[in-house]
Amino acid sequence: MGFLQWFVMAALALVVFVVQVVALIDAARRPDKGFRAQGGLPKVGWLAILGVAAALGFLGLPQGWLQGGFMFGSFLNIIAVAPAIIYWVSLRPRLLPYSSRNRPRGPQGGW
Repeated sequence: MGFLQWFVMAALALVVFVVQVVALIDAARRPDKGFRAQGGLPKVGWLAILGVAAALGFLGLPQGWLQGGFMFGSFLNIIAVAPAIIYWVSLRPRLLPYSSRNRPRGPQGGW
């Protein structure tokens, strides 16, 4: 594998890892009542799945240019990015109404 190919694969692996970690942090910040209201997995279940996905994404990061073995890491990233994508596309939009950041702050009345 040439340097340019390795660089592109490393950049993609890093982007995937960042997406996984941000999904984990975002899920941790959402209230538990939103997860329960959706009727699917509870918050603890999603945090466990996203945590394992982030750990696999970390293992999928390239170790070095000359060490090889990067193809196994890219396979781990392909598997581990699926829960993060499912969280971002399917679950997170349904959790937004339960977020405490969507509440208006300050006085709401008119005159």
